[in-house]
Amino acid sequence: MLVRPLQKMFDIAKNDSYRRPMATPEKKVKDKIVKVLKDQGVYYFFPATHGYGRSGVPDIICCCNGVFIGIECKAGVNKPTALQEKEMRDIRNAGGITKVINEDNIVEVLEVITYAQEYGNSHGSYGEPS
Repeated sequence: MLVRPLQKMFDIAKNDSYRRPMATPEKKVKDKIVKVLKDQGVYYFFPATHGYGRSGVPDIICCCNGVFIGIECKAGVNKPTALQEKEMRDIRNAGGITKVINEDNIVEVLEVITYAQEYGNSHGSYGEPS
């Protein structure tokens, strides 16, 4: 009889834990970083890299007091790819700051934000009243 297996499938589909996958270790790092950024009032976004987006761009792009910050999130001992390294180097060459952050060095996000708040552009945006 087909009704019983179908009922079991519907019961499984109703279970939230079945529909929502567990957060990956990298997602947990991103969530902690976002909490720091929100607590500090930092503008940030997650760039779209699929389709017409640019590959290798850091996971989180921020601007704090006129300072451009790119944050690449990694879990554990994972390292940035060669393309990610190139993009971060290009950001640094343009005067921005980049950081590779994992579970062990999330405090560095706050250190970079503190630096930007102290030494960034305190005169407002170019061409805009402060």
